[in-house]
Amino acid sequence: MKKEQSMFKFIFTFPVLVYTFILILLPLLYILFLSFCKSDSYGGIIYTFTLSNYLNIFDITYIKMFIKSSLIAILATFICILISYPFALVLRTKSKHIQNLCTKLIMVPFLTNSLIRTYGWIILLRKNGIINTALINSGIIYTPLSLMYNRIGIIIGMVYTLLPFMLLPVCSSVLEIDNNIIEAAKDLGASKIQVFKNIILPQTLSGVFNGSLMVFMPAIGYFFITDILGGGKIMIIGNLIKNQFLTARNWPFGSAIAIFLIIITIILIKIYKRLGGKMDDLGGF
Repeated sequence: MKKEQSMFKFIFTFPVLVYTFILILLPLLYILFLSFCKSDSYGGIIYTFTLSNYLNIFDITYIKMFIKSSLIAILATFICILISYPFALVLRTKSKHIQNLCTKLIMVPFLTNSLIRTYGWIILLRKNGIINTALINSGIIYTPLSLMYNRIGIIIGMVYTLLPFMLLPVCSSVLEIDNNIIEAAKDLGASKIQVFKNIILPQTLSGVFNGSLMVFMPAIGYFFITDILGGGKIMIIGNLIKNQFLTARNWPFGSAIAIFLIIITIILIKIYKRLGGKMDDLGGF
């Protein structure tokens, strides 16, 4: 019986293992290998071991770019938290039917390519777009606002694209809170602020961190948003990696930057786990 169960488990997990190995692990190992190689002046790869690619990352030019990228990602993450947390708190007061409907609506953007949805914002944000036209016609403004080809457009695009990644874990952690505990705290005389501070906030911090991580790291690498809504005027780390692979033809350096970002992500997760955080809040739906 145990052998049959083991065989069934192997049959069902084998395709996933093959998928993970071929499409995730092998490319990642190849990128890691390239990061220790050199690039010639024609874009070719010299298979000679070197650490120069990782040392070049700490050049002042790239450090400034990383700081700029981090600030944009932090701001986008913070705005996503400001939108997601109140939404989740209001959602938990609604019926199960409304909760299920809203969580399904959160998933709707994933049915459409994010690149296509980003292009849609051009119609809204350009100087003769819907937003500026409506504001001018209503007399609120007299000259069009500059909502594109700057940091404002980039932040709008980042928040719009990545907001579902914050909503899912935050809503999951908020909806899992036991109402009996809150009611007991109120019966004992706890105020709304005390309930939020001592019950709701501690139980939802893991969801906030998970969402922040899922927003922050992609925000550093979503180069297509800066290209479309930023007009290519502002470069983030994602643009740098793309340019190293497609324009400069310096694959080893681009690989080193990609590995560096992966290492940062791993460090953040390790720090969070050391603090007692949980990484399973996405399972709430």
